[in-house]
Order: sequence, then C-alpha cells, then structure tokens
Amino acid sequence: MSIGNAVTWFEIGAERPDEAQRFYGDLFGWSFTEEGTAAASYRTTEGGAGAGIGGAVRGTGGASPNYAVFYVQVADVAETVRRAEAAGGKVLVPRRENDNGLTFAHLLDPAGNHFGVFAPPPAGS
Repeated sequence: MSIGNAVTWFEIGAERPDEAQRFYGDLFGWSFTEEGTAAASYRTTEGGAGAGIGGAVRGTGGASPNYAVFYVQVADVAETVRRAEAAGGKVLVPRRENDNGLTFAHLLDPAGNHFGVFAPPPAGS
C-alpha cells in the first residue's frame, strides 16, 4: 500500500511546549517522547491508538510565532515544489535534506496557508 501524497505528519510550534504537550495530551490522550535537547525541544507523538499520523511539539523559544502545520509525504520533494509553484503556490522554506536523508520543504498555497512536504530517507539509510 502506497502512502504517497497523504498527510502523515504534523508539527505544533509553541513558545511554551510543556503547556502545549499537556493540552494535547489531556485533550486527545497523546503521549510524547523527547527527541530534542534542552535548547531545542522536539517532542514526538504517534497520536492516539492506531491514529496513523505522527506529530511533534517543537519549542520555539519565542523566536517565531506559534504555529501548527501539516506535512504531506511525497515521492519527490523537488518535483512537488516545482508543481506547487506552477499552480500558484510559493516556497517558504526551500528543499532541504536532514542528516538522515529526509528531505522537506515548506510551501504556501495561493491563499497563504502554510504546509510542508517531505520524502523519507531512502531505504537502508
């Protein structure tokens, strides 16, 4: 079964990540695992039981406004960015690759809504 072009990840940026984690944990029963450092908090969750979507609460430290964004898993980030621009979208964060090989970009749709696209690292990475 292919999961391409499906929303498979979300991220919530919060100036007070402890508060956001408590709120979403209490509201939806989500549990979190700390993946970051004291300076760069990144807490992941698998959502509710069998939810099929993962997510994270990221501490912004007041460096950026609070936000919530969804990510669509795609086969080719560069091609998706090209197609988004051709359809009237804008690039907010150009294609980047993490140390583990995951590639991503942040886009704006023509109405100004922020979303992300990503491709997981190649198998065996």
